[in-house]
Amino acid sequence: MLILPILIFLTITLGLVGLYVWLTPTQALQRVQALTQADAKPQWKETVVKLAGPLARLSTPEGNWEESALRLKFLNAGIRRGDARLLYFGAKTVLPLLLVAGAYLTTRSLSQASGLTLLMYLSSVALAGCYVPNAVLHWKVATRRREVLENFPDATDLILVCMEAGLGLDAALTRVAEEIRWTSPALADELHLSNLEMRAGASREKVMHNLALRTGVEEVSTFAIMLKQADKFGTSIGESLRVYSDDLRHKRLTRAEERAAKVPTKMLLPLVLCIFPAVIMVVLGPAIIQVIRTLLPMLGGQG
Repeated sequence: MLILPILIFLTITLGLVGLYVWLTPTQALQRVQALTQADAKPQWKETVVKLAGPLARLSTPEGNWEESALRLKFLNAGIRRGDARLLYFGAKTVLPLLLVAGAYLTTRSLSQASGLTLLMYLSSVALAGCYVPNAVLHWKVATRRREVLENFPDATDLILVCMEAGLGLDAALTRVAEEIRWTSPALADELHLSNLEMRAGASREKVMHNLALRTGVEEVSTFAIMLKQADKFGTSIGESLRVYSDDLRHKRLTRAEERAAKVPTKMLLPLVLCIFPAVIMVVLGPAIIQVIRTLLPMLGGQG
């Protein structure tokens, strides 16, 4: 009498387990799907790239792109997509035309400027449109460099702690890249790329050189030179890292003191233009009103 319920229970259980396994993707399948989704581009991005391609040829300079200084700036800004230069030079072609058209319509509707004055306005707007992509790229490079610079001392301290705990340099870089991602995604990405290069068989000297080039930070370049000299002369990397970490902390403290020393000078102009006039009006305003009320009747009586 109990065999039939047991068989029904086992059949339903195994069916649910099979359905769960069939509907839930495995870890390998999840990785493949993640890579596919990462490589797949949205339709609108593909359309923008196709439209920007012919326009980019109008302003693309001649020369080898792989060895150009602009490509190095793209790497410093964290832009590694192959079609990024098409969007960049396409924007340098389209933006002046759009801004000139907008400025022309605005000028003709709001004022009656014409001739040389209108030409000067349009030329200024077109020149500004040419330099807008440069300004955006410069801002991204400066922001990313500042992020890497501010978090690199903490990264070197973590590398030192990992190596003192018994990890090698490669394993320490992998661990630090995972831990520091919460505070500096840019530095974590660069360390992760360095780990991938080491796994691919590149030498440590070449990997550190590429890391310094991609970040564009002087401290990272010094870190690469320090590791190169430690390998060359056979010194302890841990001791070299300890000295280098102390030097980085001292430099960070010096930069903080320098910024603090500049605060009074930077606050002088806002104080003179915004705060002092208001304070003077509050302090001297009642006295000035009282003097005016006293002197006006006397002057009127004399007249």
